[in-house]
This record gives sequence, C-alpha cells and structure tokens, in this order.
Amino acid sequence: MKNDKETLRHSTAHILATAVLEMFPEAKFGIGPATEDGFYYDFELPRTLIPEDLEILEEKMRKIIKENHPFEKEEADIDKVKKNFKDLQQNYKIELINDLKTEGEKKVSVYKTNGFIDLCRGPHIKSTGKINPQAFKLTRISGAYWKSDENREQLQRIYGVVFNDEKELKEYLHKQEEAKKRDHRKLGQELDLFCFSDLVGPGLPLYTPKGSIIREELQKHIESVCRKYGFEKVYTPHLAKIDLYAISGHKDKFKDELFHVTSKHKQNYVMKPVQCPHQTQIYASRPRSYRDLPIRYMESERQYRAEKPGEIGGLNRVIAITVEDGHSFCRVDQVKDEVKNMIKIIKDFYSSLGLWKNHWVSLSVRDYEHQEKYIGEEKDWDKCEKMLEDIAKEMKLEAKRQEGEAALYGPKLDFMFRDAMGREIQIPTVQLDFATPQRFQLEYTNEKGEKETPVMVHRAILGSYERFMMLLIEHFAGAFPLWLSPVQVSIVPVSEKFRDYAQEISEKLTKNEIRVNINDKDESLGKRIREEEKQKVPYILVVGEKEVNDGSVNVRTRGEKEQQEIKTDEFIKNIIKEIAEKK
Repeated sequence: MKNDKETLRHSTAHILATAVLEMFPEAKFGIGPATEDGFYYDFELPRTLIPEDLEILEEKMRKIIKENHPFEKEEADIDKVKKNFKDLQQNYKIELINDLKTEGEKKVSVYKTNGFIDLCRGPHIKSTGKINPQAFKLTRISGAYWKSDENREQLQRIYGVVFNDEKELKEYLHKQEEAKKRDHRKLGQELDLFCFSDLVGPGLPLYTPKGSIIREELQKHIESVCRKYGFEKVYTPHLAKIDLYAISGHKDKFKDELFHVTSKHKQNYVMKPVQCPHQTQIYASRPRSYRDLPIRYMESERQYRAEKPGEIGGLNRVIAITVEDGHSFCRVDQVKDEVKNMIKIIKDFYSSLGLWKNHWVSLSVRDYEHQEKYIGEEKDWDKCEKMLEDIAKEMKLEAKRQEGEAALYGPKLDFMFRDAMGREIQIPTVQLDFATPQRFQLEYTNEKGEKETPVMVHRAILGSYERFMMLLIEHFAGAFPLWLSPVQVSIVPVSEKFRDYAQEISEKLTKNEIRVNINDKDESLGKRIREEEKQKVPYILVVGEKEVNDGSVNVRTRGEKEQQEIKTDEFIKNIIKEIAEKK
C-alpha cells in the first residue's frame, strides 16, 4: 500500500533529524516540513556540513528504517512540553512553543522516534520500516535564516526527496539531471542572452543583443495578439508619489518591498511596484461616457520590488521586473465578454508556443475566514466570484476552486502550465476588480446621464518577461522556435573562396528581415559547424563550389540528420512562411 506523499515526506524528515542527532548529539533543531517535491530540515550544528556528510546520513537513515522504529504521538500540556525541550536545550523549539502560547494554544503534540522528540502536529506513518530504504535521497545542503529573518541565526538546511519505490526516485533523479542541462542560468551564459554585474547589483539582469531580440519578439507578438482584441498601448512612469499606492492598497501590501526615492529638492517618490494604479490615472484624465467603454490599455514596463538578497536568483526572482500588463475598464454588462476575450488571448498566445495542451485553470477566490486581508465590499466579491465561476463553466475551463488564492482586490482565473520537464508554472491570469475603481473614484456617465463606477479587469498574458524567458529557455532547452531565435540562419562558407557568396545570401536574408550570421572564422569547416550547432541555430547553410554554381544552399536543419540542397530563393520563401506562421 502506498503512503500519502506529504505524510511520507514529513516522516522522512523526522528520520533525517534522528540520523543527525546520532551524528551530532549537540544539534539544535529548527523545522522540518514536507515540500512540494520532497522535504527539508534546518539544524544548528557544531560544524559546517560537506557533501560527503549526506552519504553518511543516508546510511544512518537506512539503518533507522531497517530497525522499524514506531512513530509515537503524545499530546500534553504546552508548559510541560516546553519544560521538556528546555531540558533538551532545544531553544528553537522553545521559541515555536512560545509562539503557539501567544496564539492561545493550551496543548501541543510531540512525536517520538528512536530517541528523537519533535514538536509536530503530524500525521506520520506507523513506523520507520514503512519507508522504502532505496527510494529516498538527500539532495543538497544550503544556508537558511531562522524564520526567514536575515537578522536571525543562519542554520544549515538539508534537502531530500522520498518516493514509494525506487523507480520513482530514478525517474526524479533523471529529470533533475535533465533540468541541470536546461538551467536558464547556464544556457543564458552559453547562448549569450543575459548577464549580471556586481557593479550594477544583484537581481538586475542585463540583456545582450541576442537576449534583447527574444524580448522584443515576445513583446511584438503579444502586442499584436492583444491589438486584435482592442488593446491600446500606454506608457507610465517608473515612479510615483506614495499617495497613489496608499489609495490602491499596495502601500500596505508591499510596505517591506518598496524602493523610496528622494531628490535634493525633498521630493519623495516610490519606484512603482505595480502598474495598475498608474493606468487608473490615464482613465481618470478625462470624462468618460458609457459609449467609450470598454477602454483597454496594455503596457510592458518595469516594476520594482526590494526582494530579500537570499531570495534573488537568475531570472526567476529579480528586483527590476518587466511586466506585460493590461487592464480593461468596462460596464458590468461587458465584464463577461472582456474576460472571455482575455482567455482567448491567453489561448492564442500559448498555443503558438505549444504550451496550451498542458494546462489547468484555478478559480482563485478569497479566504473566507480572513476577509480582512482583502479590499472591497463583500457583496462585490460575491458578484465577481459568481461571474468568474459562470464564465469558467461556459467556456468549459474545468476550473478548480482554490480558496485563499485571490488577489488583493478581487478573484481571478489563473492558468497553470507544465513545461517540458513536467514542472508546473503559473503565469497568465485574469482578475476582476470592483474595489480599485471605487478607491480612485473612477466614473463614467451612463445612458441616463448618471455617474457610475466602471469595473476594472486586470490581465497578464506572459507575466514578467524575466520569468517568461526563464520558462522558454528551460522549456526549449535553448532551441527556440524559428520566430524567436536570436540567429535564425547561420551561413558557413566551406573556405575563404566562398565568402562573397555567403555575403550575397546574407544580404538577401537581411533584406527579408531574417536574422543571419556568417561564420567565416579561420578554423576548420567541422569546428565552425559544431559552433553553430552549439548555439542551437535553427538553420545552418553550408556553401561551397557546388552551391555557387547551382545558386543553392546546403541546409542543415536543427535536430535533423538529413541535409537538403535547395535553391536559395526557395529556401528564403520557405523560411519567411515558417516565421509568419510562428510554428
């Protein structure tokens, strides 16, 4: 019988802690939860761990599993448990117990396993022997601040994974090896797409000419798709007075992540954490009639968040985020069509990248037990949630209701995709918002001459360009579709004698706005071809005497063994068609 994943992972974390206690009797224990794909445990240890320690700990864990120790639960008075942990000199556990006392807890539960005692709600498997000793692995060590507070103690975190059988573990490890090959940081450097500088600062990516091409092509494509649905481009400043975000509610939401900017003239501004408040002011800049609605704005601009240094990494978490953002201001009776159109945009865009087939939809609603976390009236929330639920049913999205996942100002439809590695990532979203227009006193004149408040529909199709580029780099392993490839065609002349012919073809391709490179370095033909293959160029054209005489090119297509000789003009015609179709 298979164990529940979370219970299995949590129980294995306890076995890890038991092994650590055996290896380091003076160890202090932090927390050891199950995670999305495994588990970890935080420790204060007498020395820094090294990779070889993981193998030693694994052997100790296998021994504990083989001995089949029971997981014994005990519920007791909180003060009694606190005294026990004080006797064990486990200061981190005492701090957690004090937190629970503050929350009003009178009793707590502990679990005992082979001499290790842990403060834990459970549940756990019956005994250590229920774990397959060949189906777990300790994967890495890292530092972790206690309670994620950089001003607190830094502990050592041990990560691990566990499965019900050895086959699942092998499949997981294979995927991890494949993920290393696809790591966007590694490929970004190899393909010369982006870089970072200590002088510029962490979390501030610099895009090379090749990386800039990908960003520009993505922006052109998404804007082209959105224009078909009536979106118009706007630009807003990178900063604003704090008053703007106080009204929108973002001042409180992002209070620890705001960049404050002050000039010598004592002008106080904030770098924008979001774009929607700015766009409300474009709407508010002139009187609006019901005939004007819907009004749709789109914008691709930078936003800024003061992320914690330890959480910044690659393009996944940055300080300067370039967000593809859009908002529709509409009447209540127009909401359904607006949301439907935004869903169609998402489908069009992700279908062009081959991602639409691997997705599911979340109907993200509020946390009904903690409605103080949101802005807006309860009746408006009820109306918005019902609207999105009806739209999801009508469009057969099979949306799963997820409580507590709503935005600050309203419910949303989030689209979850799986990349080539099977990893789930949420990027596109459509969000309803009755609250923000009311806060900014936005209005329009209805057909009776009366003032009404519009509804604001937020949408992000590709989200942040940084995170989306990370997804694309890893999904395609750097082998981008032709329309996105920084270099679409590379020409390799057999020798110096054929450079002029290569240049002639290059000019024809450039004239047709095809991105081309000539590799005529003073190196062997084989080495130059391999260089272009490593750069994952979609088409490599090798030209020599035969091609010159025939007015042709020898085409090597990425991922195919067979080479093809074709007339140059026909090749250009074919590639123009392929780019236009965005295959």
